[in-house]
Amino acid sequence: MSADRPTLAPDRPRSLVHHPDFRRLWAGDALGQLGAQLTGVALPIFAVQQLAATEWEMGVLTAAEYAAFLVIGLPAGAWVDRMRKRRVLVVADLVRAAVLATVVVTAFTGHASIPLLVVAALVISAATVFFDVSHQSYIPGLVGLEHLVEGNSKLQATASVAQVVAPALGGVLLRVIAAPALIAITAASYLVSAFAVGRIRQRETPPDPATRRPLRVEIAEGLRFVVHEPYLRRIVVCTSLGNLAGALSAAVTVIYVLRTLDLDTAAFGAIVSAGAVGGLLGAVVAGRLAQWVGEGRTIPLAALLMAPAAALTPLASTGILPAAALLIAGGALFGFAVIVYNVAQVSFRQRVCPPPLLGRMNASVRFIVWGTMPIGGLLGGWLGTHLGVLPTLWISAAIMTLSALPVVLSPLLGMRDLPGGPVAPVPARDA
Repeated sequence: MSADRPTLAPDRPRSLVHHPDFRRLWAGDALGQLGAQLTGVALPIFAVQQLAATEWEMGVLTAAEYAAFLVIGLPAGAWVDRMRKRRVLVVADLVRAAVLATVVVTAFTGHASIPLLVVAALVISAATVFFDVSHQSYIPGLVGLEHLVEGNSKLQATASVAQVVAPALGGVLLRVIAAPALIAITAASYLVSAFAVGRIRQRETPPDPATRRPLRVEIAEGLRFVVHEPYLRRIVVCTSLGNLAGALSAAVTVIYVLRTLDLDTAAFGAIVSAGAVGGLLGAVVAGRLAQWVGEGRTIPLAALLMAPAAALTPLASTGILPAAALLIAGGALFGFAVIVYNVAQVSFRQRVCPPPLLGRMNASVRFIVWGTMPIGGLLGGWLGTHLGVLPTLWISAAIMTLSALPVVLSPLLGMRDLPGGPVAPVPARDA
């Protein structure tokens, strides 16, 4: 009888469900997403219905929500690469909770105003810059290459669940409670999120301060990597134009739904939730879709799908079909396409970038792709004031169509696999 033992197949990587630190990050992210979505419903409705915001004021408010990505987006990446990312996540949550608590107090005491909401949005925007850059730079070292797509898919799924539950719940609750009460719930969720993330046991060792170089040199390294990586450059151009179109539309969408189409807050919540249902489906199938279609092809195909989805919003005013039905269909299709696109391109970014450069790379990308959003918000407010809400939405749909061209008219459409070296998991002592 042979003494040789049968060859065993290598163990499959365990799911991140069994990764305790990822579960803590996942829980904190879920709570933060839920609260953020409730705020996303409460703040604009509060501004439109109770503070009588104009198209221009809504454009300014939209711009303020993303202004920090344009103003401090680049240095934030270099700062994050010098910090312990877990600590940055906790502090960002605490800052957002404090700002929202201030908004709640002023609302209940009768001192709320559009300028106050704009200032609050600016501060929250700055905290979000640090949170998002740290969040995306933290995952590769926390979970390793073999779980990178799984980790991004789970976080995107969580965000989509929050987008499904929160807007519908918020729209219904706003019939019986005041908008500031929803904002107070958001502040509490950020506090619990900070507690969950703070319980992550894996500790980081920040780079030796003696190895630091001038800030402008480190910032330039991140920008140089983004600009010189050919596929990433096309993805960034596509995302920038898409975000410009999205912010332009967002500046007037609440006014369009509540005033132009004369729908109520519950309908608005249902419309936003429908978009999140599509996003949830996209998060669930993103990994398998990338395997089936190819990771490279997934990016241009998803970008191309966003154009007809965006056009359904202004089409809702034509009376061809019930307005709410068209808005729900467009939102669901758009949400699906965006999440599939994001899972593929974020995973590519994390994989292709050297780990020491992750913070600066993510910040450089965010600076470019989110930096167009305050511009889009202001432009949407201006166009809504001078041309009207409906023409503004058609202009947004046209820009969304053009945004797909950089990736559709590229080698990505014929590629199954994207290039990129693996991101090695960081040992626990150096995480």
